[in-house]
Amino acid sequence: MVMMDRVAFRLILFGAFLISATSAPVEKKQNVDIYSFYINSTVSSRYATTIITSRVANKLSEPQEIQFEVKIPKNAFISKFRMIIEGKTYDGVVKKKEEAQQQYNKAVSRGESAGLIKSVGRTLEDFKTSVTVAANSKVTFELTYEELLKRRLGKYELLINAQPMQPVADFKIDVHIQENPGISFLEVKGDLNTGDLASAVKTTRADKDAWVTFYPTRDQQTKCTNCAENGLNGDLIITYDVNRGNPKGEVQISNGYFVHYFAPSDVPRIPKNVVFIIDRSGSMHGRKIRQTRSALLTILNDLDEDDHFGLITFDAEIDFWKRELLQATKANRENAESFVKRIQDRGATNINDAVLAGVDMINRNPRKGTASILILLTDGDPTAGETNIEKIMANVKEAIGSKFPLYCLGFGYDVNFDFLTKMSLENNAVARRIYEDSDADIQLQGFYDEVAVPLLTDIQLSYAGGKHLTKSSFGLYFNGSEIVVSGQITDNSVETFTTEVIAVSKGNNVMYQDTVMMKDASDVKPENEDFMQRLWAYLTVKQLLERQVLLKGKEQEDEKEEALQLSLKYQFVTPLTSMVVTKPQEGEVDVADKPKEGGESPRYPASQPRLVPYGRSGTPGFSHHHYITTSRQPGLHALPGLPGPPGPPDASINYARHPGGSHRAFLQEASVVPKDTFSFLGFDQHDVVAHSDLLLSSAVILPTHMPRRTLPKATSVAGLVPVSRFLLPAVGQSKPLCFDVPVPNKLKLLEDSASEFSMNGESTHRHNGFRRIALHYKSNHDLVIDKRSIKYNDGQNNVEFLWDQELTQHNAEGVSLILQSNELDITMGNIRIVVLLHKINGQVFLWPAVRQQPKDVVLAGILGKSDASYDEIQGSQPPSLKINNQEVKADLEDVKDYRLLSAPVIRCWLVSFQAVMKGDVSDFTVTKM
Repeated sequence: MVMMDRVAFRLILFGAFLISATSAPVEKKQNVDIYSFYINSTVSSRYATTIITSRVANKLSEPQEIQFEVKIPKNAFISKFRMIIEGKTYDGVVKKKEEAQQQYNKAVSRGESAGLIKSVGRTLEDFKTSVTVAANSKVTFELTYEELLKRRLGKYELLINAQPMQPVADFKIDVHIQENPGISFLEVKGDLNTGDLASAVKTTRADKDAWVTFYPTRDQQTKCTNCAENGLNGDLIITYDVNRGNPKGEVQISNGYFVHYFAPSDVPRIPKNVVFIIDRSGSMHGRKIRQTRSALLTILNDLDEDDHFGLITFDAEIDFWKRELLQATKANRENAESFVKRIQDRGATNINDAVLAGVDMINRNPRKGTASILILLTDGDPTAGETNIEKIMANVKEAIGSKFPLYCLGFGYDVNFDFLTKMSLENNAVARRIYEDSDADIQLQGFYDEVAVPLLTDIQLSYAGGKHLTKSSFGLYFNGSEIVVSGQITDNSVETFTTEVIAVSKGNNVMYQDTVMMKDASDVKPENEDFMQRLWAYLTVKQLLERQVLLKGKEQEDEKEEALQLSLKYQFVTPLTSMVVTKPQEGEVDVADKPKEGGESPRYPASQPRLVPYGRSGTPGFSHHHYITTSRQPGLHALPGLPGPPGPPDASINYARHPGGSHRAFLQEASVVPKDTFSFLGFDQHDVVAHSDLLLSSAVILPTHMPRRTLPKATSVAGLVPVSRFLLPAVGQSKPLCFDVPVPNKLKLLEDSASEFSMNGESTHRHNGFRRIALHYKSNHDLVIDKRSIKYNDGQNNVEFLWDQELTQHNAEGVSLILQSNELDITMGNIRIVVLLHKINGQVFLWPAVRQQPKDVVLAGILGKSDASYDEIQGSQPPSLKINNQEVKADLEDVKDYRLLSAPVIRCWLVSFQAVMKGDVSDFTVTKM
């Protein structure tokens, strides 16, 4: 008998259903019937209201817990959720966060601190809740969310995602778009509009309306591209634009509210002055720097002849292509391309000086009738020069003086995105995250395309008879975008409504003034007549929340209260509110909270350097990551290994000794140690020597045992790169070998091509070990493990385990899974792996251990070696080992063995990665899990 405490079959439909039973698992088609799934999206004047309705029948003769999970756009606000069970309706209620605190604390105590909503990928968020459904009963879930579609590159985009894990008998998507100026073009794209499924997509257009329907049959849901017995898997993307015959814009009025869409295209492009400020610090190593070079080469070719441009690269130091802006002639672009091709990663991150250099370059090259733009690309926090974020923002704001925008592009999740967001908003621009993926260069190019053609500057919009306006002042307007202003009308009895736009076009003042008849502007269908008020509320709340990072004191509190009251009035789930979802079970509730940008993605450990006094008590130095500096900043040096007084290493320091006697000691939350610090630590700076090894271009290296002194307050330590340490048993030796791998990385851990087995791991950014491990066996067995759950798919069924459940077993052909406490025992074919969930000092991470592998088979991957052999070279200084007939520098280290739950401290010989693995770390990295 298969023992299951809580087993979840994941049935993804526009997200997913999770079904868990208290009995042995059976085929999903026998125990649940998802008999209807319906998405209805109505877009009225770019404001989209989407309702997802799903109906599920429990076919078992006992209760089942069913989890409802759907994906919604990140820019959307959830405004309604309800469950209907046996004729009774259970509505979610939006409350002030503090009022929902008791329910929120209850959710946290169940390990659900992220609430019901979490970020999923780049553009979507996940909403989920669960309810117990009685035997042979039905449940209806209904979720409503609202969003204002944003125009980019000349079009609006409505995204619908569908990933069912079984065919659904009644599966429908209905989209109705109503635009008063008329629809100029409409296109349906995405995976769900390809192959056999394309015939299920129907498009109907009238002058002002368009309808898109998607009604796939059960048969089509199993035979399309990317489809199988598990049903649909893909996106439906609807893009469109509207007619723009009036350059003064389009005005819509309804029930005392108005919205003005302004997007003129009848003006000449403004030549631009653009300076690209590119981070080349050590963390940009590898694919990031390659993709940045690729994107810049494309962007340079897209510059117009009358544009002027500059290139600045920075780590701890600042380098210029040229000291001043140059015209984008063919010769200058080709010269700049040569500069871009030579950009290499190195050193720390001096954001302050780099941005100020860009500001100075523009200020020294004023050109009338042009638009100036600064674009900063960085993947880390400031770790050299001025590192105080508040001072950097003040310096940049004062230097720019509201004269031009600063766009900040944050590469990956290691960056302090809040800092970049605030600095951009303070300087009339926005921040954008560039996701670290195979298409990062395309993302960079896409952003540039959005700001490539400025048409107007210094735009001011005003409305006679309008009040409570949303943002009405803009620094730049770009071709293909749109300015949207909404507000209330002071007097509904007037017959006309006047709009006025004043702007600068290529050095000349221009004015767009229009008077519209109230009755002509109010052509709104009765069923949509309240959308205008909700559009105004949505846009007002969005902008008030954005401004929170810029305001202080009473003004900040007043605007926060205004955003809160609007969120409560219109029942929007925002960062200020929570949706309390009451369940039929007595006393059970869930709490939905809007996640911040980036969701649950981990932060880099050195994102905000803080001084950690030397000698502070804390966890043993070997508990977590070992940190290694990677800066070429002047004053950063390496010390030869020196003996210290006996005694244990200091508790506040992690040690990563360089094999061969140079001992590293680093403060955990710190930065570059200045040259003058060495005398304070008791060393003469003349003893400092240059140093490098396989992981570093240069490093601060201090002896293992330091006198217990406190670093000066001015001292900060930055540019740290964390590493994970792996152990490798040695034949005939009491001490194993150990070696370091830098993180974060996606690593090939184990691979046997003969049995079609592989195991990859994604290391954490801020703690030891791994945040996710994925195993694949043959063509149809997939196992994904993260810090919360274990998800297994055998090609037909999805099973989910939670780490906190009791002893659980699951068996499939050639696969065995046994979960007990914080240990998952996995057998796939003739390979047995154990994955451990460690919880140490508030840090949670995974660690894999190989328990059994085929004899006489050489496995690939970092864990492919079951053991190694070495000989100690007696009397060698620094200590050396003989490995594979080569002399290798080594050093003795005390480390924790995470292959066991008790994580005992053992002593190992630390050697270089190449010495053990006969290759570079890049040879063991993967792009996909």
